Amino acid sequence: MFDHVKFGVSDYAASKTFFLKALEPIGVAVVAERPAPAYGVELSPQGKASLCLYPTEEKPAHLHLAFTAETRQQVDAFYRAAVEAGGKDNGAPGLRPNYHANYYAAFVIGPDGHNIEVVCHQPEA
Repeated sequence: MFDHVKFGVSDYAASKTFFLKALEPIGVAVVAERPAPAYGVELSPQGKASLCLYPTEEKPAHLHLAFTAETRQQVDAFYRAAVEAGGKDNGAPGLRPNYHANYYAAFVIGPDGHNIEVVCHQPEA
């Protein structure tokens, strides 16, 4: 739905490492990195919508970022990778029928307290 989201992080190296590892299961990789604070790093799965991070000492408000997965297995893999990368559990992989019958998602809290979600809207294969 979005083209890109850009936000500041208090620990650039930790956040870059966290998002790369946590989102690797859905194909996210570095597509560009330029000197901060003007730019920072751009992460994207093969030219799709991108997530851009830059270092800042400002205290941004907490965000909720939801990324699309093609399969429920990718949601599970995201959750494992995100927790291994230092994310804190905020909702293990599972159905969220209060959203809709096939809403399969997992949630973790990232290094700056942001709620990171990966969701699959497809029925189980």
